[in-house]
Amino acid sequence: EVNHRVKNQFAVILSMVRETGRRTTDPQEFEQRVSDRIMALSRSHDLLVNSDWVGASLSELVEEHLKPFGRENQIRIEGPAIRLSANAVQHLGMALHELGTNSAKYGALASDAGRLEIDWKITPRPDGLTDLHLTWEERFPPMAGERRFDTSRKGFGTVVLQRVAPQALAGHATMKREADRMTWTLVAPVETVVASETD
Repeated sequence: EVNHRVKNQFAVILSMVRETGRRTTDPQEFEQRVSDRIMALSRSHDLLVNSDWVGASLSELVEEHLKPFGRENQIRIEGPAIRLSANAVQHLGMALHELGTNSAKYGALASDAGRLEIDWKITPRPDGLTDLHLTWEERFPPMAGERRFDTSRKGFGTVVLQRVAPQALAGHATMKREADRMTWTLVAPVETVVASETD
């Protein structure tokens, strides 16, 4: 089991290195981005180790991945207690890191006037099952010039947010960017996100 987990970690790291390399030409920028992403993966891993790999609460995961960016007084986190599966911890952790990094560069965490709200809820489906509905919403003063977010650029973070994390949880995500607001929403079946009682 440990061997399987380690191999999964290596596969994720190799993917990070490969995809970051495709989108970064400057060696120092490449090193910094890969280092930041591996440290983010390590934060998720620490939460799993502390729980004997049973999982971690969603609020703990959000708080842990927002710590490096500071600005706690600009952030609101709200939602019911949910214990995530190990798979969800790893993939949501990656998504939260990319969201936080973008926010610190272009969004709510780049300015004293910005506000970030992360909330989640469990919503019923017509088939009788339930979904986790998670929303990351930023509000910030419009930015001009080179600090403006480039919506046409498909970097590694965009791939994680729109494809990797949602697919790993059998869900789907939407991302919307406006002049003064950014919203990322993930909807995924509860059974693919929450730790089972046998974990």
